[in-house]
Amino acid sequence: MTNNTATMKPEFQTLFERLQTFISADRLITDPLRTLAYGTDASFYRLIPQLVVRVETEEEVVRLISLAQELGTPLTFRAAGTSLSGQAITDAVLVQLGDGWKGYDINADASEIRLQPGVIGAHANRYLAPFNRKIGPDPASINAAKIGGIAANNASGMCCGTAQNSYRTLSAMRMVLSDGSVLDTADPESVDNFRRQHRGLMETLSSLGELTRSNPALREKIEHKYRLKNTTGYALNALIDYEDPIDILQHLMIGSEGTLGFISNITYKTVPEHPNKATALVFFNSVQTTCEAVSLLKPTPVAAVELMDRAGLRSIEHKPGMPEFIRTLPEDAAALLIETRAETAEQLNQQITDIKASIAHLETSQPIVFSTDADECARYWAIRKGLFPAVGAVRETGTTVIIEDVAFPVEQLARAVADLHELFVRWDYPEALIFGHALEGNLHFVFTQSFDTDDALRRYEGLMDDVADLVVHRYGGSLKAEHGTGRNMAPYVELEWGQDAYQLMQQLKALLDPAGIFNPGVILNEDAKVHLKNLKPLPAANPLVDKCIECGFCEPSCPSRDLTLTPRQRIVLWREIKRLENSGTNPKRLQQLRKDYAYQGDETCAACGLCSTTCPVGINTGDLTREIRHHNNETRENLANWAAGHYGGLMKTSRAAFSLADGAHKLLGSQRMQSLTSGMRRLSGNRVQQWTPAMPTAANRIKITPTATPEVSDQTMQVVYLPSCASRTMGPMRGAEDPTSLADKTIQLLRKAGFEVLLPDALEGLCCGMPFQSKGMFSAANHKRKELSTRLLEITEQGRIPVYSDTSPCSLRLQEGLDSRIRLYDSIEFLDQFVLPALEITPIDQPVALHVTCSTQRQGLTEPLQRILSACSREVVVPDQITCCGFAGDKGFTTPELNASALRSLKQTVQHCEGGYSTSRTCEIGLSHHSGLEYRSVVYLLDQCSQPRSC
Repeated sequence: MTNNTATMKPEFQTLFERLQTFISADRLITDPLRTLAYGTDASFYRLIPQLVVRVETEEEVVRLISLAQELGTPLTFRAAGTSLSGQAITDAVLVQLGDGWKGYDINADASEIRLQPGVIGAHANRYLAPFNRKIGPDPASINAAKIGGIAANNASGMCCGTAQNSYRTLSAMRMVLSDGSVLDTADPESVDNFRRQHRGLMETLSSLGELTRSNPALREKIEHKYRLKNTTGYALNALIDYEDPIDILQHLMIGSEGTLGFISNITYKTVPEHPNKATALVFFNSVQTTCEAVSLLKPTPVAAVELMDRAGLRSIEHKPGMPEFIRTLPEDAAALLIETRAETAEQLNQQITDIKASIAHLETSQPIVFSTDADECARYWAIRKGLFPAVGAVRETGTTVIIEDVAFPVEQLARAVADLHELFVRWDYPEALIFGHALEGNLHFVFTQSFDTDDALRRYEGLMDDVADLVVHRYGGSLKAEHGTGRNMAPYVELEWGQDAYQLMQQLKALLDPAGIFNPGVILNEDAKVHLKNLKPLPAANPLVDKCIECGFCEPSCPSRDLTLTPRQRIVLWREIKRLENSGTNPKRLQQLRKDYAYQGDETCAACGLCSTTCPVGINTGDLTREIRHHNNETRENLANWAAGHYGGLMKTSRAAFSLADGAHKLLGSQRMQSLTSGMRRLSGNRVQQWTPAMPTAANRIKITPTATPEVSDQTMQVVYLPSCASRTMGPMRGAEDPTSLADKTIQLLRKAGFEVLLPDALEGLCCGMPFQSKGMFSAANHKRKELSTRLLEITEQGRIPVYSDTSPCSLRLQEGLDSRIRLYDSIEFLDQFVLPALEITPIDQPVALHVTCSTQRQGLTEPLQRILSACSREVVVPDQITCCGFAGDKGFTTPELNASALRSLKQTVQHCEGGYSTSRTCEIGLSHHSGLEYRSVVYLLDQCSQPRSC
């Protein structure tokens, strides 16, 4: 994609030109589409960077900082962009982390883990899980947030409190400072060199520490502030907790929001992840009693105590599965979600007894019952986690959802909750609700807000001023407990801390960033109205995505996240396109965005829907993509309907094409075949589809001969086998270990398990409609699914006989629209529930790789799939960086760079495996090509490892 520097300010053009000497052009981004997309974070602020730089190494960071220092160019470092206070946006230079920042190292006893800033928090915990350890910080965004942001914001969460946050669990840090110097506090030589070369800095930090510790009033204020959760301003507690300037420096970096330097890696002391857990949802008739319970629970062995007010409970009381009694709770009611964890079951039972005893004398709406059932505990937590999206899902289009974050002394919590409710009434926020981490006095309040009128802005300003006055002057609390200061709370930092502490923060900023190049305007800002400026517009774009809150939780699951755009970024851009269309302003920009979106937003979108599984409000951005394709393909609707009506003939043609390609492959060999087809693809402007040595041979026509059917009796189980279009046309790759087609292998396995296998009549012309649906050809897609539904009703005897679907994407498509009488099973479900119990399994000793397709994940079948593979192999490898493979039906042929980007880390992860397995034939083409292994259906492995169970 072409960069655009014509509108770039002169000082940025100079930086851009000099960066090109050591950073490749594809990692220097200036075009209007991507600067808007990449510049967006989860806050309700909007700044568009002049330049986005994607760095891959520490050396590049050092050179970039040195160059920025020389030119006086501001830099803002961005990890995942899930922060909420406007600390990760800029109108200058935004620095993104590339692939080179995902490293980690665990020490011998797993008591420490060294992490680069690009590691996702949940991935760090996944690496530690075999040792029953985890990192301390546990923000709600942990599945998307990266370590760099977690540390730079001192993000905490539901369980970590103040004892296990980044500040308290920091062991060592490697950082790059504003002069380009690198300090690694885990390396004695690096520390000695730094002390020698930065003697003035060391002496000043020591002096500031001594002055702070010797100032009783200031010291007392700092100690009070950090008894609570607090992320307002800089971590002044570093000046009283430590005397060594190296310790002071690395702890000042925690929570500094990228304003003091760059964290290159961080070593955390890990904390136990106890295997035994119990959860209770306890309802009280008044907030006063609820908060009294919190104080009583604090000294007990609780891991988490989450408070939900009546407004919060009301927002979810009508959702499926909610107990009826919630609707009848009094207006002042509230609830506590309590969790306790222990090393052993015996310890857990004792802890439950102690916890219940501590609040037994308090009146509750229902008896206190702890559950150790994982599913029930998950449902309790889903209630708590559903509060924020519950507001987001019902807000008016054009408004945003704001989640504020304050902390009060626990003993004053009940009065503080009541006072907040009075402010909601005063400023007309009737939908506002409160929840929070009650043990720490940390409350979140959520409300909807528009910024399109002066009155709306006045209301927001009035509420925030009153909240600041309430928190600071009445309760001595924290204005930002865990979300960071950012731009949102910068005008209130001096109000909260007082003049002496604020001046100390200014001294620290001037000491460590004298030129002010690191994230200017964040944490410290002299503009008293900065929190009311650069507000993000959220115009109506499409009802399918209008509820998006741009949180970024979807991004790690998207296969195009490192190639072009993520779901959040697609929505951001579509909103901007629709805003420009509706306003009629800047037609040149609109034309450019439309042109660039065709590839960045549409062509490289796999439309896999994985984003919906992590979106708090359940948005499937693939639905938007399909609707855009529907609009773009309206003139081809008749052609699609013709293809749907002649589908059997097209399947024969496809099989012939695979046969012809395989013949050419056999004749020419892989290298010549690849050279020939690559040349043809270039000459055709990429109209000729991509060919790889992993391409399938042609599948044999499916037949069930009389001799292949088991002897039928009254006890014989019947199943209708529905092979997908891909299974019917695509055989194994040339040189496959087993040349048997998937359909034949499936029939063989089902028979082995004792099933009589039936096939639908006129199978060749049947289709679930997925090939049409993915291109927005909705009429043809629905016609094919309806036709298939009718045929299945007939052969299943109106649903009496179950249906086995051998391809997960097709199973998902059918489950969304088949006649309800048809009992359709994805292959994973059927194998797990019916086939596996009927066989004797002898697992292989070699490790195998498993790819869990996006449709498998969306159907909630990951666990049974892993259970099948674990029965067949003693070691199952599931690559942690791979989500959707990006093959997306035919995208692997037409847009192969999507598949290549999604699987770029696959080979190094699975190269030691015996083979790879999945549940989609097209996905297996790309997986085989990019891994160097042969990927096949799990059916092959299960057949290889099994014998009929002896009677």
